[in-house]
Amino acid sequence: MSTHFFGEGNIGSTPEYREFANGNDEPRRLLRLNIYFDNPVPSKDGFEDRGGYWAPVEIWHRDAQRWSVLYQKGMRVLVEGRTVKEEWEDADEKARVTFKIEARRVGILPFRIETVVLGTKQSAPDNDGDQQ
Repeated sequence: MSTHFFGEGNIGSTPEYREFANGNDEPRRLLRLNIYFDNPVPSKDGFEDRGGYWAPVEIWHRDAQRWSVLYQKGMRVLVEGRTVKEEWEDADEKARVTFKIEARRVGILPFRIETVVLGTKQSAPDNDGDQQ
């Protein structure tokens, strides 16, 4: 079971990067983010969080390793993807249900960012190994 998801929250821990063998093909790359999706409600003092929750967010993409240093703990992000229900048994053989988010996009929001440095994309090496 899955459903469309769109939410805003903060990354709560250092991103976790993993690679999985894929036969003779390029390995499958996974970036996991632990995100707190808050529910800010206006109050007389600004905003108050009412009923937020933590959710694991998975990004399966060939650039996941590069992104693992881009996303940082505390960063505000906007996540689009789908919610996936997972059923499993714990060590005591009790049935458990958890939900995770398989992200299509994770956008960085400008909150809590002090500086942004833009670099130029390096060109690919030509057949002799020299930069073009």
